[in-house]
Amino acid sequence: MRFSEGTHRLHPVTAILRAFTILVVYFVLLGFPLLLTQTEEGIALILSPEVIARFLIVSVPFFVLAVVAGLWGWLALRFHVDGDEDDLVVETGLLRKRKRRIPLSRVQAIDVVRPLMTRMFALAEVRVELAGGAQSEISLRYLGRHAAQQLRAELLARAAGLPGHTPEAPERPIWRVPFGALLGSLVLKLPVLGTGLLFVFSLIFLFSFLEGGMLVVLVLTLLGLIRGVIAPLVMYANFTVAMSPDGVRLRYGLLETRMQTLPPGRVQAVGLVQPLLWRAFGWVRMDVTVAGYAGERQALSSVLLPLAPRHVAVYLTSQIFPGANVDAVPLLPASSRAASAASGDGAGTDDVIFVVRRGLFCRRTDVIAHARAQSVRLTMNPLQRLLKRATVHVDAPPGPVQVSAAGRDLGEARAIVESTAGRALAARRTSGDPGRWAAR
Repeated sequence: MRFSEGTHRLHPVTAILRAFTILVVYFVLLGFPLLLTQTEEGIALILSPEVIARFLIVSVPFFVLAVVAGLWGWLALRFHVDGDEDDLVVETGLLRKRKRRIPLSRVQAIDVVRPLMTRMFALAEVRVELAGGAQSEISLRYLGRHAAQQLRAELLARAAGLPGHTPEAPERPIWRVPFGALLGSLVLKLPVLGTGLLFVFSLIFLFSFLEGGMLVVLVLTLLGLIRGVIAPLVMYANFTVAMSPDGVRLRYGLLETRMQTLPPGRVQAVGLVQPLLWRAFGWVRMDVTVAGYAGERQALSSVLLPLAPRHVAVYLTSQIFPGANVDAVPLLPASSRAASAASGDGAGTDDVIFVVRRGLFCRRTDVIAHARAQSVRLTMNPLQRLLKRATVHVDAPPGPVQVSAAGRDLGEARAIVESTAGRALAARRTSGDPGRWAAR
C-alpha cells in the first residue's frame, strides 16, 4: 500500500469503537440510573416491564445517535501523502470541509500507539508530532496495524528526503530494560522508600489503635506509591531502544504499547540522572529535551531510557551526538572547595559537546552538543556579584534538560561563553538542517 496514491480513510472498526465509547458513557451517566427504582428499603435494581420500557424508550434514540456519530466521524476524515510536495494532507468534515497540509520536514517524531482495547482488533494509532508547540500533534486513530507501520515508514522516508517506497530501515538493538531491574530501580529511590515506610507505619498504627484518621494518611501514601512505582512500571515495561538510519527507535508499554521514532537531530540535550541508591548498581536514567515538544507531550517523552548501565547511556549519547564521549571531557570544579571536589561537580567542553555535572545525593550529568545550542549567556545574582562569580547557560529549547554551569569565576565564565559561542557557531554551520537528513 502506498499512501501517495489516492485518498485513504481510517479502519472501518473505528466507527464501531467510537459508537461503543459513546454508549459506555451514556450507560454510566444516564442509562444505569434508569434501571434503578426507589423502594421502601432504598434504591434497588428491579427489572420490571415498566422499568425496561422506560430504559428502552430513552436508550434506543441514544443508540441510533451513537451509531450515526461513529459513522459520521469515520466518513469525515480522509488523508493522503502528497508525493510532489512531501506533505501529509488531512481532510476533515462532510458539510464543511477543512484541509490541513503538514510539511514532513517539520516532523519531530512519529509514534505508533496501540491501546489495550485496540490491540484486540489489530488496530493502531499513528501520532505525528510536529514543531510548533502543544497543539501540533496529528493523530490518525485508528488504522490497521500493518497499515499504520507502512504509513510510519513512508512518512519517515519522505521526511528524510528519500522516496516514499523506501522500505523501513533496519535497526540495531542497544538495550532492553529487564523488568526486575526496572522494578528495583523504582523502589530504590529515597522518596519512594520514605513513602513506603510511612505506609507501613500508618497500617500498623491503624490496626493497633483503630484510629480512623490514619485512613487519610494510608490512602495518600498508597496513591504516592502508585504514582511513583506502579504507573512508571506499567508505562516503561518491555522498554527497548535501538538505533536505525531514521533515528532512535523506542518500544515500551504494558497495557498501551508504543513505538516511537525520534529522527536524527531532534534531540537537543541529554541528562544522565543517577540517584544515590542507584550508584552501587551503576544505574542511570536518560532524560532528553526534544525540539518542538510541549506540555503533556514533553512530559511523556522526556525519558529516553528509564534504566541502563552508565556505559550504555554514554554510548547512546555518542550515537545521538556523533563524535561525543562524555567520560572523556575533563570537568573543572566550580571552585577549590572540598565539597565541590568530593561531589564531583564540574563543567567542561570539547569540540563536540558541553558537559555539566552536579548534585550530591542525586548526581546529574547534562550534555548538549555545540550544534544544538540556541544561545550562550552569562547571568549573575546579587550574591554572585559580591563573590565575583557567574553562571553560564548553554540554552536548548524548553524541556527537562537545561545545561548551566553555576559558581564559575567571573573571568572563567566569560572565557567559557566566548569559546562555547564560537564552537556553537562553527558546529551549526557544518551540521546543516536536520530535516531531509538522508538527502544531504
